[in-house]
Amino acid sequence: MKTIRMTIDEPLLIQVDQAIQALNTTRSAFIREAILLALRQQKIRKLEQQQAEGYARHPVEPGEFDIGESEQVWGAA
Repeated sequence: MKTIRMTIDEPLLIQVDQAIQALNTTRSAFIREAILLALRQQKIRKLEQQQAEGYARHPVEPGEFDIGESEQVWGAA
């Protein structure tokens, strides 16, 4: 693990400190988890963008997903 220095606005640091107390964790652990979450969200956004671009290049054809629709049983609502 590598130690880094970072600058953070004091109001945000106060919120972080309140959160770490409530979660009984450390600043480092909290910030690591926040970074991991941000990276996961970025990956999801990238995949969603790729999917949208794919459908823009190759739109769904009418009836493309109709196969077996009559066999689906949804049950009573």
